[in-house]
Amino acid sequence: METMSLDFLLPSLWEIKVTVAASIYVIFAYWFFTYRGSRDGYCDRSLAGNSGESGDAIEEKDGMLKADAHNNSPYLIKVELLAAKNLIGANLNGTSDPYAIITCGTEKRFSSMVPGSRNPMWGEEFNFSVDELPVQINVTIYDWDIIWKSAVLGSVTVPVESEGQTGALWYTLNSPSGQLAEHSYSCALERSFLYHGRMYVSAWHICFHSNVFSKQMKVLIPVGDIDEIRRTQHAFINPAVTIILRMGAGGHGVPPLGSPDGRVRYKFASFWNRNHAFRALQRARKNYHEMLEAEKKEKAESALRAHSSSIRGSKSQAMIPEDIIPNTGKHQAFIKDEALNSIYNDAFPCTAENYFNLLLSDNSNFTNEYRSARKDTNLVIGQWHPADEYDGQVREITFRGLCNSPMCPPDTAMTEWQHAVLSPDKETLVFETVQQAHDVPFGSYFEIHCRWKLETNAENSCIIDIKVGAHFKKWCPMQSKIKSSAINEYKKEVEVMLEVARSYIKSSTSAGETDKATTSSPSQESS
Repeated sequence: METMSLDFLLPSLWEIKVTVAASIYVIFAYWFFTYRGSRDGYCDRSLAGNSGESGDAIEEKDGMLKADAHNNSPYLIKVELLAAKNLIGANLNGTSDPYAIITCGTEKRFSSMVPGSRNPMWGEEFNFSVDELPVQINVTIYDWDIIWKSAVLGSVTVPVESEGQTGALWYTLNSPSGQLAEHSYSCALERSFLYHGRMYVSAWHICFHSNVFSKQMKVLIPVGDIDEIRRTQHAFINPAVTIILRMGAGGHGVPPLGSPDGRVRYKFASFWNRNHAFRALQRARKNYHEMLEAEKKEKAESALRAHSSSIRGSKSQAMIPEDIIPNTGKHQAFIKDEALNSIYNDAFPCTAENYFNLLLSDNSNFTNEYRSARKDTNLVIGQWHPADEYDGQVREITFRGLCNSPMCPPDTAMTEWQHAVLSPDKETLVFETVQQAHDVPFGSYFEIHCRWKLETNAENSCIIDIKVGAHFKKWCPMQSKIKSSAINEYKKEVEVMLEVARSYIKSSTSAGETDKATTSSPSQESS
């Protein structure tokens, strides 16, 4: 009896061998998918990664120290990855396992992985040694997966222009698909039976994807085609949402359900919280129509600016016209203040009044010299004239400018609308410009707004404050990259403009003194 008990309780030699072999296999599999996978750039919780975007934004803190004690690189850039928020839920339960990969030149750093979160908190610091500035830091956020390749949730590029410490900033991430999924829900599409999958809601589309028994089900519904969203029931006990499209419209992908009134409809059920999803869909539809109204308003403002600036005055004006001095009436803003970022603030050897007289007036040749220095062609300059809609005076210039972006053609047609206002005491000049590129990707989606403010502080000196930014008339992919590129390009443009302006003012002043001496010499001889 005791022998039988021992045989029953103690494992046999064969059972011990199987257990040891299984343990070795599990350890090897864990090592293979974890350490080797991370080395290939897919994922690893022990490494540090960074990248950005799928849902909203990433908070980052940049700092730079001069000289690196461990190598010969003159600069050491310290990047602190703090957090991300509103990332896309890539898992079936609506969460993600985000980690980030941060790249600077040829160097790459990995963050840790935060399991089951759409709002990860890292608080990790990474160092990069660089030889020169400026440099670009790319942050890409991935969703960690133990079997499949990690999915990109989004990315953002942060430029580092010069030395100095910056505070914590939120950066909006670029979505790899071109659209940001604002919400995602676990639900099921009603067909012959319920196909469980996931619904994604963006500003323009409502998408659904399901993979049940290797059968792919995809639905793409334009928000603009939605006529009605209803609360309904599936099988009397399962809360559902039915999306009904307007007459003549249809979604893409899986054929829709039939309807007695001829309108296309899709029914989704098995939500974890049907009412929450219903409110989000209603809100997406409302925001879509508000966005269309905002786009119409932007188009009207742009058309008004172009119309007011393109009317040329009938007379050439050498000095500052009286119409440039503002009156007490209410006028529209020429540019968008919220889009501007300060890029320059320094003294300039000229008063605000003389700046307009010498560089911006109709008889000035400065614009021609500046555009020639930039190698721009086909320059056409309109004349300053008053506009009822704006204070001061406006004019329009057109030219073909060079493009440095690899996504753009070698040169592009440009239209620039200019607006100038001089204070009553002629001590302050506000010079605003709006640039529209015509031959570049998404050129009709955005404008470059700039404001020069000159305040006279001495007899022959003033302080110039320059702000610039990209104003988007409607959303488009790569917004953050377009904004950063626009600011960087305009910084270079300002350097050339100020250099040509100083040279032009110096030559004009010298010519004026020579003319004055020439005209005064005959009177001296006659006396």
